[in-house]
Amino acid sequence: MNERQNLAVVAAVPTEPEATLIVGELTQRGIRAVTDGVYTAGHWAIAPGVVRVLVNKDDLDRAKEVMAAMHTERDNIDWSQVDVGEGE
Repeated sequence: MNERQNLAVVAAVPTEPEATLIVGELTQRGIRAVTDGVYTAGHWAIAPGVVRVLVNKDDLDRAKEVMAAMHTERDNIDWSQVDVGEGE
């Protein structure tokens, strides 16, 4: 059986860096994830691509929970307390 047949999309994002962050977070939490569509994303403004984050179908529910937690954590950041460095 083809290994890709057992994969499911947990996220679709417009850029490779965003997909890489998601894969990293999922990996840290013990979920194997890969990207698909990296070569098509961002090449043409008139036909933007998308990068999909794929996980094993057996991990899909847990991966969705991680994604929800990531969104909650991001929404709870107090940006007034984040040091972004000096402006130019």
